[in-house]
Amino acid sequence: MTIHTCQALRACRPPLFLSSKSTLQRSRNCKFSVQNCMIDPNNSRKLVLEVKEKLEKEHSNLPVGKHGRDDEDMILWFLKDRRFSVDEAITKLTKAIRWRHEFGVSDLSEDDVKNIAATGKGYVHDFLDVNDRPVLIIVASKHLPAVHDPREDEKLCIFLIEKALSKLPPGKEQIIGIADLRGFGTENANLGFLTFLFDVFYYYYPKRLGEVLFVEAPFIFQPIWQMTKPLLKSYASMVKFCSVATVRKEYFTEATVPAIFRE
Repeated sequence: MTIHTCQALRACRPPLFLSSKSTLQRSRNCKFSVQNCMIDPNNSRKLVLEVKEKLEKEHSNLPVGKHGRDDEDMILWFLKDRRFSVDEAITKLTKAIRWRHEFGVSDLSEDDVKNIAATGKGYVHDFLDVNDRPVLIIVASKHLPAVHDPREDEKLCIFLIEKALSKLPPGKEQIIGIADLRGFGTENANLGFLTFLFDVFYYYYPKRLGEVLFVEAPFIFQPIWQMTKPLLKSYASMVKFCSVATVRKEYFTEATVPAIFRE
């Protein structure tokens, strides 16, 4: 929102030799632009209630409670994601709430994913990174799409995202994903799952993923990335290719670095 406000201020800055009448007109336009771009707490509260009321009237069949149509924290988060557009927030919220209900997100438990989790292909690290973000780790060499049930992979993915989000410290809003690509081969390639993963973050967990590290990506991974990158759109800018040394030095302390990156 700050960027929009600054642009509005620049746009309405009067040239040096404008008449006083023109200057006054431009100033009025400027005030209008700033008011449109800045959302104060009182106004955001009104928008939350407006979305809540519309969801109740137009989508009364949606579940209520935490992560339901009356969850004001969730409503506010999606409003922020949609730059406080009520209609856009409702569209995205409706899709997300319905998906959570149909997928059974709230019912997922450790026991539900214990078999696929035992492969070691994905887990939430015990410690936060240096920026106080929960860490979701994926070990690509243990992902075997020809062997593992794709539905089980999806359930594990969602379970781990929920687990990572539950570890957010007060005042923090995003997690970091780290993909260990050492040992990656054609048998681990799964364009469909990678697309699913980023779709999940875009549609159902917007702005929760702060950064993605692709660690020690082998040459064979490059063609897959080139095919996937256009599908990810803006999310592709979150991806950083790096080394194990970079992970150790820039993202963790000696005491908190994940065991697989200590080697």
